[in-house]
Formats: sequence, C-alpha cells, structure tokens
Amino acid sequence: MSIGSVPLRYRISVDHDQCMICGRCVESCPYGVFRKEGEQIHVNSRVCVACHRCISMCPRDAISLVERPVDYRSHPIWTPQVKEAIYNQARTGKIILSGMGNAQDYPVIFDRLVLDACQVTNPSIDPLREPMELRTYIGKKPAHLDFKMVNGDTVLETKLSPNLLLETPIMIGHMSYGAISLNAQQSLARAVTECGTFMGTGEGGLHHSLYPYQDHMIVQVASGRFGVDINYLERGAAIEIKIGQGAKPGLGGHLPGEKICADVSCTRMIPEGSDAISPAPHHDIYSIEDLKQLVRSLKEATEWKKPVFVKIAAVHNSAAIAAGIARSSADAVVIDGFRGGTGAAPRVFRDHVGIPIEAAVASVDAKLRSQGIRNEVSLIASGGIRESADVAKVIALGADAVYIGTAALVAMGCRVCGTCYKGLCPWGIATQRPDLVARLDPDFASVNVANLIHAWTLELSELMGAAGINSIESLRGNRDRLRGYLLDESIMKVLDVKTVGA
Repeated sequence: MSIGSVPLRYRISVDHDQCMICGRCVESCPYGVFRKEGEQIHVNSRVCVACHRCISMCPRDAISLVERPVDYRSHPIWTPQVKEAIYNQARTGKIILSGMGNAQDYPVIFDRLVLDACQVTNPSIDPLREPMELRTYIGKKPAHLDFKMVNGDTVLETKLSPNLLLETPIMIGHMSYGAISLNAQQSLARAVTECGTFMGTGEGGLHHSLYPYQDHMIVQVASGRFGVDINYLERGAAIEIKIGQGAKPGLGGHLPGEKICADVSCTRMIPEGSDAISPAPHHDIYSIEDLKQLVRSLKEATEWKKPVFVKIAAVHNSAAIAAGIARSSADAVVIDGFRGGTGAAPRVFRDHVGIPIEAAVASVDAKLRSQGIRNEVSLIASGGIRESADVAKVIALGADAVYIGTAALVAMGCRVCGTCYKGLCPWGIATQRPDLVARLDPDFASVNVANLIHAWTLELSELMGAAGINSIESLRGNRDRLRGYLLDESIMKVLDVKTVGA
C-alpha cells in the first residue's frame, strides 16, 4: 500500500487574465514548475522550492505563491516538517539533505540582547563630526612593546607577527568554488577589495581568475585538501585550517559530481564529474600537538609571512579547544555557530548539532582572558550574523571581527530557499550550470555586496557613537555595553552580561 502524496509545501498560481504568455516563467525556473501548452501556462506546484525567480521575472505580476495551502492536522509535536521527513525516509531509506542554516525555532540570543547608549554625564559621540576607528588587525598581538634609542630615534625592538589589516571588522566567510559559482566568487572578491576587507576561498582551491584579488583572499586548508599546493598557499593573504563547520559539526563535506565541471575539476585538482568528499577528521590531526604541527608546517611553507587561522564549529567545549589553538602558534580562531549556512548538510545535523555563536564567543573570550592569553589570538565569529546590530553585539561579547555568508548571498539575490545542494539555483549563485551561472552579473552583484558592507559599517559607527565609543578596539569584549532582556539566569551567566535595568 502506498503512503500517498503529501500536501503541497507551496502553491503557485497564474492569473490568466494578467498573463501575457511571454514564457519568462518557463525559462526562469530550472525546477520545471511551469510549462507552456497552447496558449496557456500550466503549473506543477509540487516541484516548487519558493525561490521567487518566476515572481521577480514576471512583467505583469501574474504569478502568486502561497505557503502550505492545504496542510496536515495541526499538532504541537508531530509538525508537518517532522511527518514529511518520516514519509521521505520511509520511501527512500536515505539521509535528508538540506541547505542554508538551522531552521528550528530556537530563540535567537542576539534578539534578547540590547545595546546601551550614553547621555548627559557620559555623552554620546557624533560619528558624522568626529572620527570613528573601525580599522581592525587580525592576528597575534604582543603582551608588551620594547623600544630602544638609535641615533636619537625610537626604534621598536619587539618583533610583530603578521596581521591582516581590515578597514571594517566585517569579512566574507568561506564559500568554495563548486558550492557557489565562479561569478558569485568574483562578485564577493570585488566587493571585499573595494571595502578593504577579506573573503574566504572555501575548500575548493583558488581559480586563476581570482588571482587579481589574492591580496584580499584567505585560502582554506580543509580535510580533503582540495586545490592545496604551494602556489595556492602563497597567493593567500592568510591561511585558514578548517576543522569544523557550524552547520555540520563533526562532519566533512560533500560536493556532488554534478557540480564538478571542467573548471571546478581543474581548480580542485580532482577528476571531472567525481564527488568531492572531504572526510570528517583531518587524517593528520588527532591532538592539539598534531594541529600545532600543521600550523607550523603551513607557516614554514610560506616563510612565516602569513597569519594562520583555525576554524572550529561552536560546540560545548569550544573554549577549551580555543585555548589549545591559542597555544598552537595559530594567529586567530574562527568560531562558527549553529546557524551558519552551508550548501549541503544532513538536515538532522543542521538543525540539531552545535550551539549558538553568542554563547560560544562569550565562553571562549572568558576562557582566554582567565588564562591570560587573550592577545595570543584574534577571535572571528560567524554563523547567523544577520545585521549590523549582530556585529556590534558579538564584538561586545569578545569577537575581533565577523564572517558573513548568507547575508552576502542574499545581497546578490539569494532567496534562502535551502536547495543549494541540487545545483539548480535560479539566481546563478549555488550552481555550475552555464545557463544559470550566466544569470548572475558580477559587476552588478559586487556593487550590492559592497553596499551591504558599507551600510553595516556606517550603522556600526552609529551604534558605537551612541555607546560613547570611538574605537572598535574599545567595543571588543565590552560587556558593559550590553544588557539582557528575557534571558534566563544561566545564559546571562555564560554571556557575562547584566539584565536590563541593572
């Protein structure tokens, strides 16, 4: 006996009185929702993913979309998502894949933190009339500086470690060529170059067309070591070792063979059409000592000229792990929270493994301060940074800078439909199909991403000014500028912030 069909997730309808039968919806949808028969557009709503490409392209606003038009009987435990997952796995016996970030209705800690403002005796600062310092250095900082006099001049004796200079504490996170299109990577690269910041290559190597932007690229060494050679390492402004990812802690990666076109194959140094499967662990790292060996090997290979970062997923013992990383010669720790996006992950991991970035950053910062090694590494927060207020709050909790990923994709047109792993992105972002890739114009998209970074930077200046702070360095770890609202006592203790009114 068949389980039967499940209710529609989305219903697409066409107003035939408005429709001019131009066929743009048919051309725009790679999922096959629309077909033209005679003088009418017909619809198959079952394959719709709510990417909104058809709606945005329709010249007559003739297309409408309704979410869950006919649904299951409501139940607080057996939700439609839970039942559909069971039906799908009963049919297939397979893991359910998903894209983007955590989709569960967990409380967002950022939304329960408010920023303080100054008045009268401790006046605010007007960022339009007074300078605001948002320049950020990522890397090791010395505990103290030693100077000497030479022929009447003061000379610095302390040897400084290489640091990345950011004009804004906002960077673009790692999204590989393969997971996203080359046009998308070029858009991000142009944007960070204009804004004086950096972006990650992901674990997919560095395409030769991105070489002009290499001074603003952070190259990644992940467990699969795709595309890693000395040329790749030397071209990056910094190197990042990826141990874990917020959307799938404890897992590696899987880029399906359908996305391994000739260009991706060449860049990743793997056969065309083969699945790119990176293992869960690095097979040469099973201890902090092993990690230290890789960190120092990468530094030795690049003549100690580049900072090396280590990226971990936010989990319950992130603080202890970060303390070990700080002593491994690494220059920065990247912490990726459970709302971090991904091109593909098992849904059960995406929605049920990991912890929020807010709690992870606060606990790591507290641990490093308690051990007197906070200056040994910089902290970069990622995973669920949605707006400039989130940037300000996570820096106040202890981060030096942030990575954004999904927000940058949304600036390029992404609708967060969560089907990146299918390789059919209608917006030309998470696909390698030539006709779809061509839909994303790097000239236009790069302007949008740069505008987003500029806008967030301006808002960050305003928030700092309201708090009476004129330097991003003074905001870092400054929990006095935060207050908790409707947060329970245990979370307040982890965050080390006071309640509103205190």
